[in-house]
Amino acid sequence: MSQRRFLALVLPRLATDRLRRCEPALRGQPLATWTTQGQQRRLVAVDAPGTTLRPGQALADAQAMHPALVLRPDDPAADRAALERLALWALRFTPLAAVDPPDGLILDVTGCTDFCGGEAALLDQIHASLARGGFTARAVLAGVAAVATALARAGRHGTILPPGKERVAMATLPLGVLRLDPDCLTGLHRLGLQRVGEVLRQPRGPLVRRFGRELADALDGLAGTRSRPLQPVRPTPGLAVARDFVEPVLTRPGIERALDQLLDRLCRALEAAGQGARQVTLRAVRVDHHVQDLIIGTVRPTRQPAHLRRLFAGKLERLEPGAGFERFTLRADVTNPLDAVQQGIPVSGKDPGRSEAALANLFDRLSQRVAVWRLMPVASHWPERAVRRVGASDPVSPLLPEPRRARPVCLLSRPLPLQVVLSKPDGPPAGLCLDGVMHPVAWAEGPERLEPEWWRESAARPVRDYYRVSLVSGARLWIGCVPVRPGHWFLHGHFP
Repeated sequence: MSQRRFLALVLPRLATDRLRRCEPALRGQPLATWTTQGQQRRLVAVDAPGTTLRPGQALADAQAMHPALVLRPDDPAADRAALERLALWALRFTPLAAVDPPDGLILDVTGCTDFCGGEAALLDQIHASLARGGFTARAVLAGVAAVATALARAGRHGTILPPGKERVAMATLPLGVLRLDPDCLTGLHRLGLQRVGEVLRQPRGPLVRRFGRELADALDGLAGTRSRPLQPVRPTPGLAVARDFVEPVLTRPGIERALDQLLDRLCRALEAAGQGARQVTLRAVRVDHHVQDLIIGTVRPTRQPAHLRRLFAGKLERLEPGAGFERFTLRADVTNPLDAVQQGIPVSGKDPGRSEAALANLFDRLSQRVAVWRLMPVASHWPERAVRRVGASDPVSPLLPEPRRARPVCLLSRPLPLQVVLSKPDGPPAGLCLDGVMHPVAWAEGPERLEPEWWRESAARPVRDYYRVSLVSGARLWIGCVPVRPGHWFLHGHFP
């Protein structure tokens, strides 16, 4: 039986990396998350190279030192969800992957390294894949999970520890890597013990009697005699079909025939389950065990083999058969309920359901060739951030509450400067000058005062007052002004 081998991953910037993936505009900007502790707001995660900012620092001090710092509220639940998704992603390398909160993963890679060309190749492949996905990671491989994790948290990225070398490798590490209770750690420091090796050289009995079971468990974990059991993640059971081949498949026609057979079987399974696919993965396994994946997404749930076949057709050329494929797997990764549809002659010339399906199919085909976007509402009062652009097949977020005041259907990307005539200094405009022509205002409502989120903008960004106005000509406009800048008026949108 082969010796156990564990690969530990630590993602020191998990929170900020997750935010940068969700908001590409944050890339290259100093970023931090904050939370409220008692009566004070403090930084939690910091990714601001070239600054002296650190977790735990008072938020007010950080803003005063670095006004350009971008701030976001800390979201531990979102970070945990991202970590769990990464653990599911890691199942392509090993059947056993577990979450190691708050920012780590542990992979049991026993017997798996040969499929990737050895331990060094596996470590490099995982680290490179995470880097391409926007995640900073430290990876260490060792025979004891606790040792691999401690070395990764100590910054020893790339270490591949031979069996039996765990005690030597841990000797110089600070006690903080053991993640002991603060009181236990403080007590050890008071005894003059700063390194793991110094604790290991002490008589075990007196230390355990003084500091309790926690220290004993930590020491047993380092020795590998009492390791904490892994709780591996399990993917949600999905719909999948597969086919193995005695003779390797080498040609495009052979791949297409295999895909056709799998699509027919998968769509029948989807129909029986009352589901439609939103994302489908074709996995091709070569005779040398190299795995290649092709992924397609759809705007609406579907179980039409012909439609899915067209979406895959443009991607099959990416497959590299090499010595040939011996196995194909087709899996519906994301599904939604899809009711049965009556297939018959429509009673009228208009069929909204079929029109929507045809439009969704068009979006799916276009998405395989060009970027197709739609707008998603964002929980922000600031007009420029009220919506964001997402892919056509991205999940639809829950509807947000309607704003208290109406918003324009057409929002200008850049507000246009306006000249206005005021009936009184602090009142709504009585007339607007557009393209050199003065337009009387028939009706106005406002002001509605808006200010940016305090954690996003510096204090220099002024508040705005917005008015809904109707001109005598019938046009309905959304205009605004900056109260601290008299005479600074602008047009920001149009109502229907």
